[in-house]
Amino acid sequence: MAQALTFENKNILVTGGAGFIGSFLCEALLRDGHRVICADNLATGDTKNIATLLQNQNFRFIRLDVNQPFELEGFAELAAFKIPFQGIQEIYHFACPTSIKNFDQFKIQTLLSNSLGNYHVLELAKKYRSRVLLSSSSVVYGTRKDASGLVGEEELGAVDQLTPRACYDEGKRFSETMFETYRQVHSLEIRIARIFRTFGPRMPLFDGQLIPDFILNALDGKDLVMYGGRGFRTSLCYITDVIDGIMRIMAAPEYAGPVNLGSDVDLSLEDVAKQIIAMTSSTSKIVEGENFVFLSELALPRIERAKELGWFPLVRLEDGLRQTIEYMKANKLLLMSI
Repeated sequence: MAQALTFENKNILVTGGAGFIGSFLCEALLRDGHRVICADNLATGDTKNIATLLQNQNFRFIRLDVNQPFELEGFAELAAFKIPFQGIQEIYHFACPTSIKNFDQFKIQTLLSNSLGNYHVLELAKKYRSRVLLSSSSVVYGTRKDASGLVGEEELGAVDQLTPRACYDEGKRFSETMFETYRQVHSLEIRIARIFRTFGPRMPLFDGQLIPDFILNALDGKDLVMYGGRGFRTSLCYITDVIDGIMRIMAAPEYAGPVNLGSDVDLSLEDVAKQIIAMTSSTSKIVEGENFVFLSELALPRIERAKELGWFPLVRLEDGLRQTIEYMKANKLLLMSI
């Protein structure tokens, strides 16, 4: 059997690359010297997230909906990457709408992303024999089952496939099934990252994403609205730690199954809100708001499998909040114009 060609600088596709996590991933891959194709239909992504990358000769943005058939070799702007010769070495699949307040608006797109979109990406990976990573989610475990809230990758999740948010929750479970089936049938090199709640700069604003909205309101002296109630608990992992984990999962020499990525520290969101008020010297008050269907208390990750890859969350909550606050202070006028 002929040995596969290896390339020092890989051609890497990031679907959903203009989103919050995807844009940070594109940056990290470029720092490592690779050529990065960022594909996004901008349903919930934003070109502002990748504006600083557009002048990089190793970066290309293509507006692409993975729910529609596509052929990368047909994009003239990718000619410099010599895809017919080099192919695509890695695919990070992040394309799926994520919105809290506008969840209903994207239900059909979400459904298709977690089925037809997966199919198009997996067929592309099969064509080029790419290693392909699925951005899965903690939602596959369902709601918390005990007082600790901790779940390991071997534990079976359960979600109601008929709820208003099932297109995402059950969709991520089916996505994992699709990737695993392609591994079994086509010997595809897959990786699955189960990502828990992540925060940092570039999170969507005014969408029920609590941390950026807390910070903006605190800076303006407005009420911090607790969607989900004052008792809402969660874990929070800073974006750079999550990116490090994602890249370690992709680089792992062997596939040992899905890997949890997130913080295993259980937090009261009200306490986080109080911390933001203190850090911004704000006079804001904390009030309760409506409970969005896409916002729910989720399990906490057991991260032993990630630790085996040399990963551990390094950024302390207060340091991550400080960096996010500084970003939002520096970009406040631009952010408020969205």
